[in-house]
Amino acid sequence: MSLAIFDLDNTLLSGDSDFLWGVYLSEIGVVDGAAYEAKNQHFYEQYKRGELDIMEFLAFSLRPLAENEPQDLLRWRAAFVEQKIRPLVGQPALDLVKQHHAAGDTLLVITATNTFVTRPIVDLFGIEHLIGTEPEQISGRYTGQVAGIPSFRDGKVIRLQQWLEQTGESLLGASFYSDSHNDLPLLQQVDRPVAVDPDDQLRTHAANAGWPILSLHGNHHADAPTSTH
Repeated sequence: MSLAIFDLDNTLLSGDSDFLWGVYLSEIGVVDGAAYEAKNQHFYEQYKRGELDIMEFLAFSLRPLAENEPQDLLRWRAAFVEQKIRPLVGQPALDLVKQHHAAGDTLLVITATNTFVTRPIVDLFGIEHLIGTEPEQISGRYTGQVAGIPSFRDGKVIRLQQWLEQTGESLLGASFYSDSHNDLPLLQQVDRPVAVDPDDQLRTHAANAGWPILSLHGNHHADAPTSTH
């Protein structure tokens, strides 16, 4: 029994929920289509290169939460999860989560994507614990600001340490599954780092470090068994 930590986007999910939420808002006319999509794509490319200014991105991505009524946001989110997210939940990812459940592990998703978007997605995997970037709320409305430290890069390490102190959980024997070189700070903190369908930088690092490389999304370059221990 240990802690099993999962990144969400392009790890458990075969896509990026943060990026797709922006695409969806554009498709239903909540945001200005062409301009918003171009900016969304710009930030996504920065993220993949490891050059993302997280606060600049969050000022962009959280603005629709502040500009719309909470009940509308909830309705759009429910449709978004059904239309855009359910098709990205694959059986290999569900099976991996089940393996950890069966082993008695504590399961945790830690993601830079905000918790408004990710809470119902994490629920699809039957995972209770979630650390995500927290959008600030005042009197039941989102402000467009961030509450606390964004769970991105080194921020994931800080937020996890806070969570460990609050829960009494331990990193002894912990696993962390991620696709992105942006997660190297946290991958280097756990006993069992696992690269999942990794980007090129993470693949190189994992190969050099002797870390398992696992595919959940049909990447045939994976070279490690799927056992959880």
